[in-house]
Amino acid sequence: MIKYNTPNLKKKKKRRLKKKPDILKIKPGVDPQVKKILKSIGVPEKKAFTPDSFQLEAVDAINKSDCLVTAPTGSGKTWIAVETIKSVRAKGGRAWYASPLKALSNAKYKEFSIIFGEENTGILTGDIKENPDAPVIVGTTEILRNQLYDAMHHGKTLPTDLVVLDEAHYLGDKERGVVWEEVIIYLPQRIPLLLLSATIGNASQIAKWIEEIRLKECIVVEENKRPVPLYPIFFHPSGTLLPLVNPAKKQGRVKTSKKVQNYLKTDNPPLLALPRKLPPFDGIMRVLRKYNLLPAIFFLKSRNDCDNALSMCTIPVSKERKEALSERIEELIAQNSRMSRHNQLWHLENMAIGVHHSGQLPAWKLIIETLMTEGMLDAVFATSTVAAGVNFPARTIVMLNSDRFNGKEFLTLTSTEFHQMTGRAGRRGMDNIGFAVILPGKFMNIPIVAKLVDAPPSDVFSQIKINFSMVLNLLLSHTPDQITDLLDRSFASYLISKSDKDKVKKFKGYGYNNIAKEFLRHLSFLKETKYVTKEGELTHDGIWASQLRIDHPIMVAQGFRYNILPDSDPALFAAVISMFVYEQEFDDSRYEKTAPKELVQACLTVKRALKPFQKLMDKRGFKTKDMFLHPAFIIYQWAQGTPWEKVVSMSEMAEGNLAMLILRTADNLKHIKSLKQIFPVAAKTSEKSIDLILKEPVIMDYDSIPENQTLNQTLNQPSNQT
Repeated sequence: MIKYNTPNLKKKKKRRLKKKPDILKIKPGVDPQVKKILKSIGVPEKKAFTPDSFQLEAVDAINKSDCLVTAPTGSGKTWIAVETIKSVRAKGGRAWYASPLKALSNAKYKEFSIIFGEENTGILTGDIKENPDAPVIVGTTEILRNQLYDAMHHGKTLPTDLVVLDEAHYLGDKERGVVWEEVIIYLPQRIPLLLLSATIGNASQIAKWIEEIRLKECIVVEENKRPVPLYPIFFHPSGTLLPLVNPAKKQGRVKTSKKVQNYLKTDNPPLLALPRKLPPFDGIMRVLRKYNLLPAIFFLKSRNDCDNALSMCTIPVSKERKEALSERIEELIAQNSRMSRHNQLWHLENMAIGVHHSGQLPAWKLIIETLMTEGMLDAVFATSTVAAGVNFPARTIVMLNSDRFNGKEFLTLTSTEFHQMTGRAGRRGMDNIGFAVILPGKFMNIPIVAKLVDAPPSDVFSQIKINFSMVLNLLLSHTPDQITDLLDRSFASYLISKSDKDKVKKFKGYGYNNIAKEFLRHLSFLKETKYVTKEGELTHDGIWASQLRIDHPIMVAQGFRYNILPDSDPALFAAVISMFVYEQEFDDSRYEKTAPKELVQACLTVKRALKPFQKLMDKRGFKTKDMFLHPAFIIYQWAQGTPWEKVVSMSEMAEGNLAMLILRTADNLKHIKSLKQIFPVAAKTSEKSIDLILKEPVIMDYDSIPENQTLNQTLNQPSNQT
């Protein structure tokens, strides 16, 4: 007789009949252990500012050597830069402060203008060029790198006596880390280098590399203590706040608290929302308000989630707060009437909540940043990009995901990314303690986050990669053999020389053993296409092409060689250049029939003429640029004077994405404008093209944001009392 394994059949049946998880109604509650911690909420006693020991150590170090400062977000690294610049200025010297973000550069420019005087402070970001000969320059790292290219070309030294590289952990950024590495390699030894970074695991390794290539000491100053302590909380779907981790560590490891473990072990634990649905932010906000945990930053997975979260909040602020908010918002939007029609303005004024992400216009994001910095908002829904660079103070950060989108895929948060996000929790001088509230959900791995709470910072590795712009610019001042030697000074080469190959493989760009090969491959193609002579020197075309410090310099250069760019029409010229900028694929069929004939013809002329060259690049193994009519059509409409709202509608893009396309197109045009001695007509047309597309609301006057001289006292009260 055959026996059937009936228990297994029953289990399978049970799995099929598994009931939906319970969605509980949120009722504010707090675990006794958390309740004790909440009592420490408050404003620190006002004291005269006293620099921390690590700050003093760093200022002393940079006076005699290079210095790498690694410290938590919000710990006062800017103070070190300011004091160092003051020291340089006292001796009649000059300083260059480089940051990764234009928004951060603009903020530092305003701050430094107050400290050092407007007449002594300039800014260079690509979008803005003010007082470029000032003794204190603030700008993006790419601009600093380009100035180093020019200095090497002309056989001059960079006219500065100090370089500050802010957010130096960008050295490990896959897309832009190469720029930080280039600056460190090219910077003359005589110029002191001060690097300010979030906490990184291999600071001493980076310093050793810098010492080896700059032949001078690089002192590491590390500070691991947060300026404001952080307490992690688990938000139970019932609305009860539980401790996320055990107060005591076992063998140095952080573990989830017993109550959280019990929740995780439950067969069918209750949830805040069904999978792929947003949690009830209204209820969550009520809990945070009751326990005085506002203002808060909610880190969400996508821009769409941020926008949808806003509409789920319906808790109005008091009449007094609304009046104060309305008054301040009116001041902020006075210079930009379009912002007065923003579809999120009502929530900003009535709920004291906002949204911040890259799909928004810079002007709107600045309004949100200003209000949050001034303590006038209760919450901001944002993507994780807010964690890097933007000054966004809050008492609490709320996390829904344990992963992060890197532009291509979702990857588990690194400890550095986690600490950057939690670094926004707890405002120095405004909070005794900061909080990280963890929400359960489909994309939240709670044990992983618990480990990240006390995890050491991630290591940073070389992301160096060879591109045509780099090769052309180095050939302005170096022979191929000298460039090979220069590339041997890369951080990647250093790691290989120290037999750190396992770590190298983890973060490889082209493959670190092939850096020199990759350079020679690019060099060979430039020789084949007559930008470089057989002897390795730039041809006439190579010299002017080197000034195209853009993403696809050779493609644009070929456009000039073939004389196919419509340089007699500024609107058409801007439109065609945008095709070299746009990175997404698009179905152009609808535009081929509706777009103006002159535009279609100009674009087709460029595409057809460059096709053989693209095929050659493909054959030689180089990634080529697909060109679409879609961005050209949009830019053409904008340059022709079509109203912004209509252009946005036609583009099928978020406002922020459209603004970025325009800004990047303008940046390409600015590089073409620099070729006035070789292509005077195109250079003059570029200038006109820039004027046609760089206009409100794409650009804004950062100095037009009025200072908030007097904040209503109501706003300084704890949130649960307003």
